[in-house]
Amino acid sequence: MSALADELRHELQELRERSLLRSLRFAQSAQGTRMVVGGREVCAFCSNDYLGLASDRRVRQAAKEAVDRYGAGAGASRLVNASLEIHRELEERLAQFEGTEAALVFPSGYAANLGAICALVGRGDAIFVDRLNHASIIDGARLSGARLLPYKHCDPEHLEQLLRRYTGFRRRLVVTDGVFSMDGDIAPLPELVEVCRRHGAFLMVDEAHGTGVLGEGGRGAAEHFGLRGEIDVLMGTLSKAVGAQGGYIAGSRELIDTLVNRARAFVFTTAICPAACGAALEGLRIIEAEPERRRRLRENARLLRRLLGIATTGAEGEVPIIPVVLGEAQEALRASARLLERGFWVPAIRPPSVPRGTARLRITVCSEHRAEEIEGLARALREIAAPR
Repeated sequence: MSALADELRHELQELRERSLLRSLRFAQSAQGTRMVVGGREVCAFCSNDYLGLASDRRVRQAAKEAVDRYGAGAGASRLVNASLEIHRELEERLAQFEGTEAALVFPSGYAANLGAICALVGRGDAIFVDRLNHASIIDGARLSGARLLPYKHCDPEHLEQLLRRYTGFRRRLVVTDGVFSMDGDIAPLPELVEVCRRHGAFLMVDEAHGTGVLGEGGRGAAEHFGLRGEIDVLMGTLSKAVGAQGGYIAGSRELIDTLVNRARAFVFTTAICPAACGAALEGLRIIEAEPERRRRLRENARLLRRLLGIATTGAEGEVPIIPVVLGEAQEALRASARLLERGFWVPAIRPPSVPRGTARLRITVCSEHRAEEIEGLARALREIAAPR
């Protein structure tokens, strides 16, 4: 064994002793509410495929047709090799969907956040982030070289205090998740917009878990609050409710042109593959054409919350992310394992994904879950894990 491997073995053992070691599971079936994992069929409450589009026949067919026309891979980065027509088609469709002048697609949502943040702020700038923002936002803020200033979770007053205190920067950017991926709560966007306006700051919103889910047309938290056109930088993903793969930034033409020239996560990576583009185009079409999927999703989220005794009032009662906080990592692992024994796949989420002492089961419901599946999960949860 090499010296490096020996050191890593000890580090992995430390993680194991703290119940923080992670390992991969492999599924022998497509995404869906029922999956085969480790050779066993389970009812999955762990996917971000909120509208059940990842395995939809029409989405799969669109991906196949894109491969038949454009091939399996994109060949190179888009500034080295010509962009494919399907890239242009998808970006124009996303701009139309979001009501912006333009959009730019990245290979993942992580890359979209990293690329946009590092392109927009740097040394001499300040970036203000919600403490519970997604890791891609925090990583982008750290890599940018800008002054990193976290504000208390969903606290516009604390943000305003920081904006009053920290002035004299070339540019000040505020970044928040629209829907927070581990708690399922929604950012107070109207208040954040007002604070940013008062202090001349720019606002970026990550709509990864809101796209397809929130708003009358499934356009996220900004649409839910009636703020379309009020967000300076809008990030979304194609990998969750849209049922495909990739991320995107939408906004002004000047914003997108800047990212094409300065976003390293776009400039120096191979373009998103044709199959993902084709699948995303069809997923977006279905999101607009079939609002009943969102209605079923919201009904399912309300049902599970009601069965677990969790408040269902307001929009947050309709968000399909339902955390059951258990405390220590070992407790969450034990609860997850006991649920799996009963045929329910619900992941244990542990630090560093969540703060210490807040390890949890992260339940996600889908529009395609049946009421009896949700009721079965609720019964199992009441028997083995009481939420804090």
